[in-house]
This record gives sequence, structure tokens and C-alpha cells, in this order.
Amino acid sequence: MDQSNNVTVFILMGLSKNKNIEMLCFVLFLFCYIAICGGNLLIMISIMCSQLIEQPMYFFLNYLSLSDLCYTSTVTPKLMTDLLAERKTISYSNCMTQLFTTHLFGGVEIFILTGMAYDRYVAICKSLHYTVIMSRERCNTIITACCTGALIHSASQFLLTIFLPFCGPNEIDHYFCDVYPLLKLACTDTYRIGLLVVLNSGLIALVTFVILMVSYFLILYTLRAYPAESRSKALSTCTSHVTVVVLFFAPALFIYIRPATTFPEDKVFALFYTIIAPMFNPLIYTLRNMEMKNALRKVWCRHVLSEGK
Repeated sequence: MDQSNNVTVFILMGLSKNKNIEMLCFVLFLFCYIAICGGNLLIMISIMCSQLIEQPMYFFLNYLSLSDLCYTSTVTPKLMTDLLAERKTISYSNCMTQLFTTHLFGGVEIFILTGMAYDRYVAICKSLHYTVIMSRERCNTIITACCTGALIHSASQFLLTIFLPFCGPNEIDHYFCDVYPLLKLACTDTYRIGLLVVLNSGLIALVTFVILMVSYFLILYTLRAYPAESRSKALSTCTSHVTVVVLFFAPALFIYIRPATTFPEDKVFALFYTIIAPMFNPLIYTLRNMEMKNALRKVWCRHVLSEGK
């Protein structure tokens, strides 16, 4: 078989072939994308323009909102454009770029969620040493580590895919370029590469998820000794974090922890971590957090009053 790469354009099969369903999805995802951009920008501006930026939890939340915004922007605009197009195509180079950026910003989000769990663990389980342990220097180091880890992860996914030969067919059964659908199209044996992808994406997601769940279990165990009022506040914060973790990790684990196979349901599950989770994160962190709501009121009321003058 000729192992040369003669595919220059991929055809994305998208979510549906029904035009009415595609129009409905376009309206829905347009609303979602506006909510994602508006909600995450609102959180970022409110944190950076208030004293909350001095607190490690909100320092991480600021970066989580930024990663949410970047992550969904690698997928959603292209998805909405394709929903209106008769022919859904993406060039080989743009496909590889999308693969790299989605795993980069997805990796950043996963590692930031881990950093936020560590922050809550220190705040509740080692409260007397919290300000010393979670110094601004330590927070900056954690963010740097998150970005470095994500870069290594996405670069390895990219390198596993970029050297694969594609000689036809060129139809990707997905709405964006991801590793497993591309492995299915490669005209070579991808069994070993598939195992490396599982070790990379699947194992990272699984280990991170287990670490997060163990940390929150330790937090809940420690909270038993707290007074009722303090326990209620800490539980509210941790519940928000756990909700975000489950919303992001459950569908990601379903897709990446198994061997390199694809199912029709993958596209639906992928919507959870590419669009739905980034949309709900601002709501989860603001509606259940009094400090965040107060910061929103102060920043935006001050802005309205200054405009009125």
C-alpha cells in the first residue's frame, strides 16, 4: 500500500445530516457560545478589578475562565460555521492545528482544576499554614506547571498524529479533529499508537480524576470537625468544584480511557466538555459563591455609577 499522505482536506461529518436539526443546533450553540464568552469574561473582569485576585482560589478561577474561553473557541466557531455550510471541510494543516490547540487548552483546564483542588485541600486541611503554602509565588508556579504539562500532553498527541499517512477516505465522523477519528482514517496499523493515546489522554484524565476525588474526600473528612457555619461555606465551595470536575471528566473518561475505537455517541459526549462544561462553569462558580456575587455587584455597580456621572 502506498503510505504517502495524499489527503489535503478532511470532510467533517458533523452532528447530523438533517438540515432542520442543524439549524436548531446552530441557534442553540450560538446561545451557548455567547453565554460562554459573556460569563467567563464577566468572571475574569470581576476578579481582576477587585480584591479577589489576591486570593489563590480566585486567582486560579481567573485562569480557569481564560482556559474555558480559549478551549471552546478552538471548536465552537468552526462547528457553528459548519452547521450552516453545505460541505463541511477542514484543511489538513487546520485539522492538525485544531487537534493541538484543543488538547493544549483542555490540558490546561484539567491541570488548573487539580490546582484548585490542592488550594481547597490546603485551605481546609492545613488552614493554619494556608497563607504561607499558597503564596503568590507558589500560585504562579502551579499555573506555569499547568501550562507546561498541557503543552507536553498536546505536543505528544500532535506528534503521534502528524506522522500518520492518510491516503483516503477523508471523512471524519466527528464535528472537530480529534485523535481517535483520525486514527480510524490512517492507512497504517494504528494499534500501538492507539495504546500510546490511551496512556497519554486516558491515563492523564483518569489519574487526575482520582487525585481530585481523593482530595475532596479528604476535605469532606476534615470538615466533620468544623463548626456548622464554616462547614456549610466550605461545602458550598467544594460542591461547586466537584460539579465542574464531574461535568468535565465523566464524558472525557468515556472517550479516552478505552482503546482506540469510536462510537456515534462520542460526538454527544464531546459536547459536554467542549461546550456545556465551559458554559456552566461561570454559573456554578457565581451562583453558589457569595464572594463572587458581591464582587460582581461592586465592580459592575461602580462601572454603572461612573458612566452615569
